[in-house]
Amino acid sequence: MKTLVVALGGNALLQRGEALTVENQYRNIDSAVPALAKLARTYRLAIVHGNGPQVGLLALQNLALQDVQPWPLDVLVAESQGMIGYMLAQRLAKEPDMPPITTVLTRIEVAQNDPAFDSPEKYIGPVYQPEQQAELEASCGWQMKRDGKYLRRVVPSPQPKRIEESGAIELLLKEGHLVICSGGGGVPVTESGKGAEAVIDKDLAAALLAEQIDADGLIILTDADAVYENWGTPQQRAIRQATPAELAPFAKADGSMGPKVAAVSGYVQRKGKPAWIGSLTRIEETLAGEAGTCIQR
Repeated sequence: MKTLVVALGGNALLQRGEALTVENQYRNIDSAVPALAKLARTYRLAIVHGNGPQVGLLALQNLALQDVQPWPLDVLVAESQGMIGYMLAQRLAKEPDMPPITTVLTRIEVAQNDPAFDSPEKYIGPVYQPEQQAELEASCGWQMKRDGKYLRRVVPSPQPKRIEESGAIELLLKEGHLVICSGGGGVPVTESGKGAEAVIDKDLAAALLAEQIDADGLIILTDADAVYENWGTPQQRAIRQATPAELAPFAKADGSMGPKVAAVSGYVQRKGKPAWIGSLTRIEETLAGEAGTCIQR
């Protein structure tokens, strides 16, 4: 069996603006699980998931205890890995003919001097109204930024350099396990081993994982069904096949498709293996080249 790394977008866990409840998260997971389970019968599967809304919720819960110092983001990322990994494993295990399912708490090394620490850009937590910015920044000590018509908290998002547990993940895959790992982009730790107050981009983490374990392919699942040229115009067209060079104009750090294009393009350039961007509901068609976007050298 070939090994495939799948990056599961946050929309598969919680819809934008949706209440951060266990029931809502399980309902969204239940919608995603059948497609993932079908994939797991054909591939050795490593699943990486986002955690933006969930880690933001944990940070909010932190603030409820006025007499306790808030826990740092690296610890909250670890908490969210356990929470989401458990929920995914519970639902996947109910599917027929599933391999053993293992969730791996994953640490990822980042550089202590990464410039991202001086320029927070990664969105976490729920959305707010723009007029709440001054109040939230004053009362919570957060940095806020517009996300479309809403406002969200932003935190540093350094580049992932090395996955500490990649050897264990590779071993579990070879033993036939479905592995849930690098959740929320992984727990950020510096070269010294100290946790970092940051959140790593899960698509970059998934690309690094695919590279380190020498996976046969990488697929990023999102709410968009492909990369489009001329998006939002009458001339928009889905790009079915492209090289990293051809997709370079789309690899902008704009918080939407750009980081996904950058992540898969880097993997394809370094490993010479294919990657895909597509919709969760059309995984098989994406891998077959009938939907989504396939990136190859």
